[in-house]
Amino acid sequence: MKTVVIGMSGGVDSSVAAFLLKKEGYNVIGLFMRNWDSTINNDFLGNPNLNNNICPQEQDYNDAKAVCEKLDIPLHRVDFVKEYWDFVFSYFLDELKKGRTPNPDVMCNKYIKFDLFIEKALDLKADYIATGHYAKLIDGNLYKASDVNKDQSYFLAYVNKEKFKNVLFPLGNLTKPEVRKIAIKEGLITAKKKDSTGICFIGERNFTDFLQNYLPNMPGDIVDIDTKKVLGKHIGLMYYTIGQRRGLNLGGENNRHYVVSKDLDNNILYVASGDENNYLYSSSAIIEDFNFLTDKRVGEANCKFRYRQADIPCQIEYLKDNMLKLTYKKAKAVTPGQFCVIYLDDLCLGGGIIKEVYK
Repeated sequence: MKTVVIGMSGGVDSSVAAFLLKKEGYNVIGLFMRNWDSTINNDFLGNPNLNNNICPQEQDYNDAKAVCEKLDIPLHRVDFVKEYWDFVFSYFLDELKKGRTPNPDVMCNKYIKFDLFIEKALDLKADYIATGHYAKLIDGNLYKASDVNKDQSYFLAYVNKEKFKNVLFPLGNLTKPEVRKIAIKEGLITAKKKDSTGICFIGERNFTDFLQNYLPNMPGDIVDIDTKKVLGKHIGLMYYTIGQRRGLNLGGENNRHYVVSKDLDNNILYVASGDENNYLYSSSAIIEDFNFLTDKRVGEANCKFRYRQADIPCQIEYLKDNMLKLTYKKAKAVTPGQFCVIYLDDLCLGGGIIKEVYK
């Protein structure tokens, strides 16, 4: 009997994935990761859970434990708090300081779930590892999940392809409603538990307050990029993303304004008015540190610059040092620091970080 170590998050997806593996006849072992400690990490401002009787991660562990007891599988626990800070959260803060838009979920998969987790699973004599991700692996290649609304291949495209050896994604052919239905039928405690949201392994936070735990506020001017008129004050460039229009607090302005640029040297947030202003659109981008998941080097494919974004047809030029140049019809709010993933139909060719964007 082959042994599978599955990441148990305390959510419905990993719960059903574990059930399906047990049903298929595997020797299933659960492994719960603890990656964030609010006290150690000074997570006080913006944390809605400070007065709770139990912190969300402990509740998640209790739920995972209950599911494993129901399925009659053992559950181990591992602490990656320091590693998460070093490899994921430090990157997150550094990118914000640079005025870029980071994606901690991508880095969490690369450095925690499909690296440190695998090492721990091997210590438990695993033949395979598994997670509750909605994605498919076919002959070692990463594909989109059947449920297009839940497909998570975007977040997996930065994982070293060697790490996908002996990985199982039991939910790849299921939809979320089907997963919920299975959980209800099997009486799993997580059946109706809502999906986790917010920053990977940290959860929901008041983002503005949360960042004040780690980065100093540096207020400055909000300036209309066309008229150069000062329209208001921002609370710190790190709190805004390109394309954002809510939360600018530009009282008295009739037109809707969008964030279009950041001047870090002078601490200016530039905005432009109107839904279709040209500043929001680009037609090409340089992608750096591209992680190739296949040997295919196609000239045309589809790309995503954000999770849940519709595929965008693009032309690909391969540059040196794992850099690509993508050319596409005008796309909105493509932002340095964001993650770009390239697909050939449902096959994921890999992903990298947006370095520069051109009109």
